[in-house]
Amino acid sequence: MNVLQVSAEIFPLLKTGGLADIAGALPAALHGAGCDVRVLLPGFAPIMADLQQPQVLTELTAPWGETVRICHGELATLGVQAYVLDVPHLYQRPGTPYEDEQRQPHHDNHRRFALLGWVAAQLACGLDAHWQPAVVHSHDWHAALTSAYLAFGPVRGRMVASVYTVHNLAYQGVFAPIHFYDLGLPPHAFSVNGLEFHGQMSFMKAGLYYADHITTVSPTYAKEIQTPEQGCGLDGLLRERAPELTGILNAVDESVWNPATDSAIPHTFDAKKPVGKARCKAALQQALGLSVKPEALLFGVVSRLTEQKGLHLVLAAVDDLIAQGGQLVVLGTGEAALEAEFSARAARHPESVAVRIGYDEAFAHQIFAATDVTLVPSRFEPCGLTQMYGLKYGSLPLVHKVGGLADTVVDCALEHLADGSANGFVFKEFSAAALQRAVRRAFALHDRPTEWRAVRQRAMQQQLGWDKAAAQYVALYRHLLA
Repeated sequence: MNVLQVSAEIFPLLKTGGLADIAGALPAALHGAGCDVRVLLPGFAPIMADLQQPQVLTELTAPWGETVRICHGELATLGVQAYVLDVPHLYQRPGTPYEDEQRQPHHDNHRRFALLGWVAAQLACGLDAHWQPAVVHSHDWHAALTSAYLAFGPVRGRMVASVYTVHNLAYQGVFAPIHFYDLGLPPHAFSVNGLEFHGQMSFMKAGLYYADHITTVSPTYAKEIQTPEQGCGLDGLLRERAPELTGILNAVDESVWNPATDSAIPHTFDAKKPVGKARCKAALQQALGLSVKPEALLFGVVSRLTEQKGLHLVLAAVDDLIAQGGQLVVLGTGEAALEAEFSARAARHPESVAVRIGYDEAFAHQIFAATDVTLVPSRFEPCGLTQMYGLKYGSLPLVHKVGGLADTVVDCALEHLADGSANGFVFKEFSAAALQRAVRRAFALHDRPTEWRAVRQRAMQQQLGWDKAAAQYVALYRHLLA
């Protein structure tokens, strides 16, 4: 079965969040399940640099009139066949893939990512005479117009199934309606039954409306986005499409996230031989200027620093955490106020709090390897990979019971300790007080080292790899083609 995956990012070449991790791991998992997978990506500089033996497949004229070169080759790092949009003036700019150096969205993002969907539809229509997909699987708002272009463009010879995955409904790719005329879609596509969204144009809505099937990244999130509280204005459409909506839990690329083989951490370890974790903890404490205390409960945050991630709750708990003898290390970037407040706490308590603003992939691995508890108190969380990385590295997740966090973390309540299902700490009410109670439960369990070690060992032995998710995707593809 030929599958074309369409995304804006792919790990390890280009990453701004969890989307890249999934886009990087899923092709290999699907290949292992019997699919022939190729990827379509924008020609950002790291992607172009990794593309081996690129050949120009064709040059096309985009709906708004500019020339687009489509290259085909192999991504050396991933070993996957790729189509890449080689348009340097669109994709090779200062800033991030989505924002300029002043953190403002690029003025032509509607064109830059409409092009991704438009070319995906061309490939579905037979653009490459030697390979045609049976399934086009697009990810998040950047690739959401794929489904619309497929709906309005002729697919030569046979049907092509379209699957659209929502990674985070809150980021919808909303643009002014005047930009609709650049897209080359028929006028009636800009309607309530189409891209129109409260007078604006929503790429996300296009994916949700036109795809043959919608998936999202955890079973609980699939239910939550059908409610007004988490539907981001699209809950009505999602309720209508509920029969074509499936939650498939994300997974961990265990070739990357494995403390037994991880070259980014100073000492390797596993569930049965965890001594290396204590050494990682001491190394991180020393490197960051924290008090080197093996008995201190070390908490970690690896996150975008935004209100959605619940990090104001962490700030409210810091003093209590320190008073109980704990320590905190934070890695992330985001809202200036949160960056400043965390930095101020580190300056005030240098032996107990360390903060690094920015993102460093290797340092993230070192945090999971060193910490005892991974904090993920998100207001909402479609799936979350951070808590899974914590589980793999024996850093017990402390999470808000929402989305994929609810699907992966079981609280260390007495009944769960008794039946062996406990693997972390869960709070239900989204409040500082509820988080602080969960923190106190973490300290209480840590004071019972035999039980702590047993929970940590079970957490590290959980099966979090891609085999199960890949099988679910393949079953879905076959169902749609049938």
